[in-house]
Amino acid sequence: MAETLQGKRVAILAADGVERVELEKPREALERAGAQTEVLSIHDGEIKARKDDLDEAGTFTVDGLIAYASVGDYDALLLPGGTVNPDQLRVDKDAVSFVRDFVESGKPVAAICHGPWTLIEAGVVGGRTLTSFPSIRTDLRNAGAEVVDQDVVVDGNLITSRSPDDLPAFCNTIVAKFAGNSTQGEVTS
Repeated sequence: MAETLQGKRVAILAADGVERVELEKPREALERAGAQTEVLSIHDGEIKARKDDLDEAGTFTVDGLIAYASVGDYDALLLPGGTVNPDQLRVDKDAVSFVRDFVESGKPVAAICHGPWTLIEAGVVGGRTLTSFPSIRTDLRNAGAEVVDQDVVVDGNLITSRSPDDLPAFCNTIVAKFAGNSTQGEVTS
């Protein structure tokens, strides 16, 4: 598994308020599998992380600005959650365009917890089967998605998961899917 993602570049789109474990654990799994990861954000410097949305949990260094990022430079996209993080991303036109273009490119996009809020704003969830944190499932349904309550759901190039409790399954799935492998529990649409 250490070389599964060798040569792959993964963009991690996040802003202040990102749930630390939802960025950190998937990033570790991707890098263990050989991927190069880059944190993209709406401002440079560092982004502030949170634990359980409430407690300060350190920072992450921003590797690049989303305004200057190109879908063609990356093989996959990760959208971690936390409520504040995707709430900021979904009102940033560059972030929304990047997510929309990434999904439309057919490359894999993974979102956990509140991460699908940005997918909703990008207009790419209609007719897709997804999961998320319970509090945004109505938003997904209103945007035309079919919502299921499973630890991980794969629908074409979209991979979604519910919460930090599902990180082991989410991490295994994104490594496999980002490598181009099929995964169990895949939903066909």
